[in-house]
Amino acid sequence: MARMKKHNRTGRPQGLPSKEQILEFIQSSDRPAGKREIAKAFGIKGQEKIALKKRLKDMAEEGLIDGRKTAFHKMGGLPKVTVLKVVEIEEGEPIAVPEAWSPDAPDKPPRVVVKESKKVAALKRGDRFLGRTEERGKGWIAHPMKKLPARTEGLMGVVEFDGGGKPWLAPVDKRVRNSSPIGDLGEAKEGELVLAEPMGKSPRAKVKVVEVIGDPLAPKSFSLIAIAKHGIPHIFPDEALEEAQRVAELPLSEEKREDLRDVPIVAIDPADARDHDDAIWTEPDGEGGYKAIIAIADVSFYVRPGGALDKEARKRGNSVYFPDRVVPMLPEILSADVCSLVENEDRAAMACHIRISPEGKVTKWRFTRAIVRLAANIAYEDAQKAIDDGSADEVLKNLWGAWKLLFKAREARDPLDLELPERQVRLNDEGMIEEIAVRERLDAHRVVEDFMIAANVAAAKALEEKSAPVVYRIHETPSREKLMAFKEYLASQGRSFAMGQVITPGLFNRMLKDISDPAEKALIMEAVLRSQTQAYYGPANSGHFGLALGSYAHFTSPIRRYADLLVHRALVDSYKLEQPAPKGKIPDGSGLSDRDRTALSQITDAISQTERRAMEAERDTIDRYVAAWLSGRVGEVFDTRITGVQGFGFFATIEKLGGDGLVPVTTLGREYFRYDEGARELVGENTGTTFAVGDRLKLRLAESNALTGALKFELPDSEGAPIEKRGNRPPPKKKHFKKGQGAPRQKHQQGQRGRPGNIRHQGRKKK
Repeated sequence: MARMKKHNRTGRPQGLPSKEQILEFIQSSDRPAGKREIAKAFGIKGQEKIALKKRLKDMAEEGLIDGRKTAFHKMGGLPKVTVLKVVEIEEGEPIAVPEAWSPDAPDKPPRVVVKESKKVAALKRGDRFLGRTEERGKGWIAHPMKKLPARTEGLMGVVEFDGGGKPWLAPVDKRVRNSSPIGDLGEAKEGELVLAEPMGKSPRAKVKVVEVIGDPLAPKSFSLIAIAKHGIPHIFPDEALEEAQRVAELPLSEEKREDLRDVPIVAIDPADARDHDDAIWTEPDGEGGYKAIIAIADVSFYVRPGGALDKEARKRGNSVYFPDRVVPMLPEILSADVCSLVENEDRAAMACHIRISPEGKVTKWRFTRAIVRLAANIAYEDAQKAIDDGSADEVLKNLWGAWKLLFKAREARDPLDLELPERQVRLNDEGMIEEIAVRERLDAHRVVEDFMIAANVAAAKALEEKSAPVVYRIHETPSREKLMAFKEYLASQGRSFAMGQVITPGLFNRMLKDISDPAEKALIMEAVLRSQTQAYYGPANSGHFGLALGSYAHFTSPIRRYADLLVHRALVDSYKLEQPAPKGKIPDGSGLSDRDRTALSQITDAISQTERRAMEAERDTIDRYVAAWLSGRVGEVFDTRITGVQGFGFFATIEKLGGDGLVPVTTLGREYFRYDEGARELVGENTGTTFAVGDRLKLRLAESNALTGALKFELPDSEGAPIEKRGNRPPPKKKHFKKGQGAPRQKHQQGQRGRPGNIRHQGRKKK
């Protein structure tokens, strides 16, 4: 006869609980339930605690529970007490999400309805708070316990002393207007760039210096600022580095790979490329078309699901490129060496074989694992020169011949064609700026781009044919709200836009083609760009509007994008290309893991966010380099174009260079100016003088702050008149504003400059 378990005063059976009993206790507990609380509830003592620890570990590995040993919760749920962030206000009620939510979690972060609390004042969007959570029905609610200070994104700044000898942290983020008092200076000295942390919970609390970085204007400081500010992981854990060393020694099996070493495949890349993902080969098929191979680094062979390398790559999401360095997704032994496709070296590749019809359409595709040995690594400029001067060999001639067919199909598809210049910062051997220029756009760039698009489409369609999971690159059609804003803006410029028509990329292309004035064309192009949605990754296909493609994935850059690695894994499964690893050396299996499949939505959300983080960090760094380069040219007059208008002034960028700067409304002379939000203009009440987005002006550079990347301009003349107005805009009319309409009335006095330009000294005496 089975022995009956004893029960404690709560009625729970004593002894090692089952998994179901543990889950029930965790969910029903009105406070955090960790190992100690579970042991106490079931009367577990002595050696039974070891068995409980193992059971909890098993439950975590099975995906039943999550959390730390001090506070478990059901997988997919929330801890009893956790930090949440308000993301929106819905019908007066704050909606929050958990601040710490792993991309490995099987579900999306739950939306939590925040209830009113007498302890915490009304919450607004962006607020962080500690809350007690409760699952109710099919959703979650949170009871705020206390409001938390805003996250500082790294508290990086420069040490400065005021007139009284007190140290302050001057921010390097141009969005932060005030300095912070330093309570613990540590070893830091005046003028040094440091990383700090708050010493208290109040927004006005002093800060403590935790790391000294050094000279803020030294080479390489600008990228370090961006890395710290945006929280970009840049140090690989020892486990990932050790695994990278092991996988780098994996032998390439000639029996299990297609041998393409005799095919003269070439890679065309920037002259300063730090890694080489892709290479191409083509030859005529004898029927008016071409057959082609796009060889892509076989990263999935080396980075396998579940390993330390995979976890770190997923956490990073992508490589981040700065003028002086790259923060790679994979350790350098892989990204710059073993995985990189280089001349005269055997490399593992995923080969995409395609057929291009005489009309330029990709009609057939298949995927193999291969060994390649590149015939050459060629810079874009060298490839273009060889084509232009007639010295190109048969390999390059075939590439251009096949590309002309692809380009023909591209023109028929009519994807969105916006001329967006790319700034390039060139550094000298000492790491100082040598030149900032707009990167020249060559046919060689278009050749590679169109072959990569063809391979990406082939990968997406191949996986769809196999009914396999796909990580799509999605760019949705502009929303009705954005199109309405676009229509209203065009109306303010004397142009019309019909809302009832089918919206296609070609519609925008034709509109731009009909504009002959370069200044007005640039203006409308910016408006078209604002009307577009932001591209992202996801497992549900919504097409790619900008490229005018129904199915599109990212397959061609697995060294630097985790999305591409997932596509490679799906192709390994679909085409039965598995190559097991030696036992005990690295994780087995190079296809999609169960976690990849079940958490695909979470993973794609996370890597979409890391991509945006990288873009912001790269843009911030370029802005700082531009400001540093211009700091020696303060007082010079530049050709600029207005890029944004607000009630407090307008923003302008230096043409052919970049570098956005503010012209405060207080510097525009004696006249009163009003802000017309619909037309995005500042309008003089007496003369009708306007400053509008798209206007070209000559502006004098008044300030250039390399630490923040901020510029400030002023008009070179005393009257405040634009030098050249853009395009065919209706003549300015005197604006009449009702009370409360537009920006608050501002008075402008000749020569008035407002607060000092060095914003970090506001609120205290300068030394």
